[in-house]
Amino acid sequence: MFDTTKKIGILGGGQLGKMLCLAAANWDFKTCILDGSPDYPAGQVCAEFTVGDFNNYDDVLAFGQDKDVLTIEIEHVNTEALHALERAGKTIHPAPGALDTIKDKGLQKQFYAEHGIPTTRFELFDDEQALKQAILAGDWPLPLVQKTRTAGYDGRGVAILRTRADVETKLLPGPCLAEELAPIRTELAVVAARNARDEVAVFPPVEMDFHPEANLVELLVCPARISPLEAAEAEALAERVIRQFDICGLLAVEMFLTTAGDLLVNEVAPRPHNSGHHTIDSAETSQYQQHLRAICNLPLGSTAQKTPAAMVNLLGEPGHKGPVHYVGAEACLAIEGVHIHLYGKALTNPFRKMGHATITAPTVDEAVKKAQMVRERFRVLSLEG
Repeated sequence: MFDTTKKIGILGGGQLGKMLCLAAANWDFKTCILDGSPDYPAGQVCAEFTVGDFNNYDDVLAFGQDKDVLTIEIEHVNTEALHALERAGKTIHPAPGALDTIKDKGLQKQFYAEHGIPTTRFELFDDEQALKQAILAGDWPLPLVQKTRTAGYDGRGVAILRTRADVETKLLPGPCLAEELAPIRTELAVVAARNARDEVAVFPPVEMDFHPEANLVELLVCPARISPLEAAEAEALAERVIRQFDICGLLAVEMFLTTAGDLLVNEVAPRPHNSGHHTIDSAETSQYQQHLRAICNLPLGSTAQKTPAAMVNLLGEPGHKGPVHYVGAEACLAIEGVHIHLYGKALTNPFRKMGHATITAPTVDEAVKKAQMVRERFRVLSLEG
């Protein structure tokens, strides 16, 4: 569907929606956003903004009535309304059935088990007290990872329990799952794309380092510093997973490469993803343009990496909350290969994602070195801090 008169509806108006709208604008595609306020990042750049709640059945149903294709920038949306729109003949990518599975991490893990997709050992629990009893009974030895089944993202909904003290203080409330703490050598992510013609294209694996407190990506490197065989196996696994879910659009597949050399799927996101931000500046096709190609059933673009890259999230500083104030931008822009992307959020909070910086360089080592310079110089503060 290459038709500039068609309406592309996007549930969610955050930074992912904003960057999707910016990519669509290059082709004069009309993007329409549903979210709480036009002050949100995507409200600055979309063709049409509808104020509403993407978790509300009536809001989503009404929003989808005049859209030619519907997609998401966050998976925690009202899928009952999407099912109704799908029954009415609307094109929805990713499909509501896949979304139902993916947005519940328990169902997601069961999907992997049922389809022979390698993942860590896990067990579902009705609530945190049931998990606590399993730990005290010795059925689940520490350390382990607890995840809430729904509504977890950006580091929320995950607790690493290492000691009995953690069990008393860090348990997250509600239905959850426990999984083994894998012996991780490297955390990877592979973004795959698929269109309705069943064409699949896979971006090169990226390597991720996480902030120990916020559980957010602190540094991303592409290409990942793994062997060519490990990279090929990761790409093949991502292709297998997107085909198994029968998804059109993007699927970001987060993986563990273990110390034994095994690949385990951690979790997936059926949308543009933090692990693909660097593609705007370093790949032949950005993940955002690729998502548009996929959901509109256009030929998929080349996923070739034009240059090595590193990416750092620009997070709100601890202790700063309120109107945002950026410090160090000029010093970073003076460094060759630094590309700063700010999301347009008026208020900062500790560890809130306020932007990202991609650093391109002739080598990965040089990109990482410059990324460290950006992390040292760029600060997201509050005028009231």
